[in-house]
Amino acid sequence: MLLDTASLYFRAYFGVPDSVRSPDGTPVNAVRGLLDFITRLVRDHHPDDLVACMDFDWRPQWRVDLIPTYKAHRVAEEVAGGADAEEIPDTLSPQVPVIEAVLDAAGIARVGAEGYEADDIIGTLTARATGPVDIVTGDRDLFQLIDDERGVRVLYPVKGVGTLAAYDGEALREKYGVDGSGYVDLALLRGDPSDGLPGVPGIGEKTAAKLLDAFGDLAGIMAAVDDPGAKLTPSQRKKLDEARPYIAVAPKVVRVADDVALPEFDPALPARPRDADELARLGERWGLGGSLERLLSTLEQA
Repeated sequence: MLLDTASLYFRAYFGVPDSVRSPDGTPVNAVRGLLDFITRLVRDHHPDDLVACMDFDWRPQWRVDLIPTYKAHRVAEEVAGGADAEEIPDTLSPQVPVIEAVLDAAGIARVGAEGYEADDIIGTLTARATGPVDIVTGDRDLFQLIDDERGVRVLYPVKGVGTLAAYDGEALREKYGVDGSGYVDLALLRGDPSDGLPGVPGIGEKTAAKLLDAFGDLAGIMAAVDDPGAKLTPSQRKKLDEARPYIAVAPKVVRVADDVALPEFDPALPARPRDADELARLGERWGLGGSLERLLSTLEQA
């Protein structure tokens, strides 16, 4: 089981009231919410291995170099130093180091790599996997990894993690008309405002799916643009032709990496904390109470 950790703690932050606080009054709603998420996932799905995949770089420069608008709307200009920083709620950012410390003390593998997003870590670990993989994410980009032959599916939170939509190949085709390998082409044609991907103007999700159904893949669509006899409307032909510079670079931006060099780590679900004393200290310091107790009890019984 691979966790898109930031996606889940964002959901925890917005799903758990910020009245959930530590003894000194600091909000810990994202921390406690994420621990409860993990507890529920382990209890319901019984993974042998569990990896919390991290964003060490949420907006990699190599993606920005290809498409400058990539996640540009999420950037806030810091007053001091003028460096880019992701816009996240003020009461969430202080909770992230606490989340990291708790996961480390609990012995839950936490993996990232400089210059890469959590999506790329998930893509790499999925490529390496020798058995079934459950990817837990609220990010549709990872639908591209769905692969029935390899047993790769996405568990997409609909409400917290109490309700998860399980996307396999059949569910993906039913909703989007493509399989996992075709989702990259669909996504780049459609665009995604949340990631700053412009897409091809005038080509929405339904039109993109129809074009992929007719011509197979992005290469087939662009070959049709060059074929006067291909069944494209004049408008579609013009829009796709004008979007060639974007189409040339977008696949590398949208496709998750699958060959990231990762540090050594133990993905096995821990039965006992790696550092029980530190975990107890963190639990007391941050008032993690029942959330931490439930996680430890679930891990012990898993």
